[in-house]
Amino acid sequence: MVRFATHNVTNNRFAKTVVVPTCLPTYFWNRRMTSEDPTSVSSPTPAGAVTGATLLFVDDEPSILSALRRLFRPRGYKILTAESGAAGLALLEQEPVDLVISDMRMPEMDGAQFLEKVRAQHPATMRLLLTGYADVTSTINAINKGEIYRHISKPWDDNDIQLIVQKALEHKRLESENQRLLALTTQQNEALKELNSGLEQRVKDRTAEIEQVNSFLNLANDKLKANFITSIKVFSGLIELREGAVAGHARRVADLSRKIAVRMGLDAQAQQDVFVAGLLHDIGKIGFSDSLLGKPVSKLGSDDVSRYRKHALSGEAALMPLTELLGVAKIIRAHHERFDGQGFPDRALGLAIPFGARIVAVANDYDGLQIGTLSERRFPSDEAKTMLLQSRGKRYDPQVLDAFVEIIGAPREEVGRDREISADALEPGMVSARDILSRDGTLLLAADYVMDATIVRQIQEYANREGLRLMVHVRTDKKFHV
Repeated sequence: MVRFATHNVTNNRFAKTVVVPTCLPTYFWNRRMTSEDPTSVSSPTPAGAVTGATLLFVDDEPSILSALRRLFRPRGYKILTAESGAAGLALLEQEPVDLVISDMRMPEMDGAQFLEKVRAQHPATMRLLLTGYADVTSTINAINKGEIYRHISKPWDDNDIQLIVQKALEHKRLESENQRLLALTTQQNEALKELNSGLEQRVKDRTAEIEQVNSFLNLANDKLKANFITSIKVFSGLIELREGAVAGHARRVADLSRKIAVRMGLDAQAQQDVFVAGLLHDIGKIGFSDSLLGKPVSKLGSDDVSRYRKHALSGEAALMPLTELLGVAKIIRAHHERFDGQGFPDRALGLAIPFGARIVAVANDYDGLQIGTLSERRFPSDEAKTMLLQSRGKRYDPQVLDAFVEIIGAPREEVGRDREISADALEPGMVSARDILSRDGTLLLAADYVMDATIVRQIQEYANREGLRLMVHVRTDKKFHV
């Protein structure tokens, strides 16, 4: 006969009374309750389990440890067990553990104290608490001091506790990955800082090198410019060697032209072009004969005048192959143009004349009147200034003349010595106070000449023929009956 006996199960996992047949050996029952069944078939590892993780179960009841081991080992975990907190700490010192499940009620060291020490000594280990008692204070201590991930109540549900462990291990994995990525990011940031620092230094070094090279290039360029101007000065001086007494004319014209350009606010390049044009404005005369070079314009015959009028075009043509001097060439071509459009070679009018040419025209004629290249007579500085100012708006640009007077100074007035009248008002017996020049600078009548009826008629016919309103300066202190 089979007898049945009633057994009260003390395992907290099973909260019920079990009836077993008394004919079965007692050890068989105890073995099923305290250890794994060797005849049971292990189920495959469920999806989502963190295989290879090491779990430590700490409980003073062997049956609880056996039940936990039997529940988690088939999932691929490495299982360690300890029956006290001290034993659990000793195992933690021997090998790394990913997760600890500790019972709350244990002698000598309860779960809250044990987990607090685990947190202090092995902070990377995840911590879970098993409690079968409604001990709120102990649970709070475990949460606060041990910083447990979760607490699990007895009796537990197998699926729930497996899911909790899985999530805890996943949380640990994510924290480890986050720390790894944070460390990697920090390392990369430091590397980037070093790289940026190196790049900044290299950029600074390279910039310094470029600035040094630029400095050398600027020095070389300045030296080339200086040598270029020096070469032009030497060339200009060679041209003037044939002109004898008028040597230095080109340099004086260049210097005065540059001063006027500066006073009028021209930029550096325009100032240099005006200066070079002043040096080379007579380069077109390089083919003139010595006799032609030695004659003032007022003494030239018709053939010589025709050739003279072409020297501005010849000067431009001589400089055309030099790209750097194209601006200078245009100034040289136009430096004999008149503001009223009566000049040569293009009869350009007013502002259509290049600015630099209007400047060189004033400087050239001012010096030419004093050295005798325009007429046989050489005029003092004040008379030369006065003659230029009398042609204001006709031969010369008024603004250029204003700048010229600011630099050179106004002429001293000789009160009552002469007066200006039109050619139509001339009378026999009048004395010319200044040279009377044609529109191209040819001398018509020298100063201090006593005009008779024939001279008066010729001057008036010339003015009518050329369509000019010719103004003549006559002496007020002298008049003769002829």
